[in-house]
Amino acid sequence: MALPDPITHTDGPDLESSKSGIHWGSILGGAFVAAAISLILLPLGSALGFASVSVFNATKASLVTFTAGWAIWLVIMQWVSSGIGGYIAGRLRVKWADTHSDEVFFRDTAHGFIAWSVATVFTLGLAAIVAAGALTTGVQATATVAAGETDEVGYYTDSLYRITTPSATTPAADITAETTRILVNGARNGSVPAADRAYLSSQVAARTGLSQAEAQARINTTLAEIDAAKQKAAQTAEAARKTLVAFHIGLFLSLLIGAFIASVAAALGGKLRDHY
Repeated sequence: MALPDPITHTDGPDLESSKSGIHWGSILGGAFVAAAISLILLPLGSALGFASVSVFNATKASLVTFTAGWAIWLVIMQWVSSGIGGYIAGRLRVKWADTHSDEVFFRDTAHGFIAWSVATVFTLGLAAIVAAGALTTGVQATATVAAGETDEVGYYTDSLYRITTPSATTPAADITAETTRILVNGARNGSVPAADRAYLSSQVAARTGLSQAEAQARINTTLAEIDAAKQKAAQTAEAARKTLVAFHIGLFLSLLIGAFIASVAAALGGKLRDHY
């Protein structure tokens, strides 16, 4: 029994085009337009956001409002920049002759997505450079503050030469420095030891004329204020952490929307291109 003849194509050879399906000129043009619009709108959103929040009366509610407004602005910024950049990438791309409409639609969409990708990498790279500069400045400032704080060894050195009978003739600068070291050590360890409290109260009584009980009350009040300041700082740090989390979620959503808008806009630009 003879085998059937192999199936052959009768519509001519299947030749591969010598031209690439990617037109980098239109992609880079759309990407630079999208990046430029983002860089224009970004400081505007920052200015509007910071103008709505005062550092003197900032509250948790105001921080939440600021974060929500900033997230909405990121979405709007992505809509505008990605839409215009994607449209340009699709509209300026050269036409492909003898190409199926579905393939043209896919290529236009891909051009918009690639243009969005290039613009996003460029914008985030620039933002990373700016953030790195700010981080370096913050590290230098932190190092300066840390250098000004009293070291832990100084606290233990003071305890070795601590006198049992306080004197009002001791230089004020020495007493102030020693008191600072005691308070810093207490803040670092979570509380000021009873022996340090007693020593501080005796020093306060010797230099202010207060009774021992009054000096102890003043010490307790001061330590309570320090604890309250620590609690407020911790609450502020927690609010900042939540704000940062919300910001990154908003950034993720805005980038996702931007990718979609750029792709759709490029497909629309390509469709209008082919009808002219």
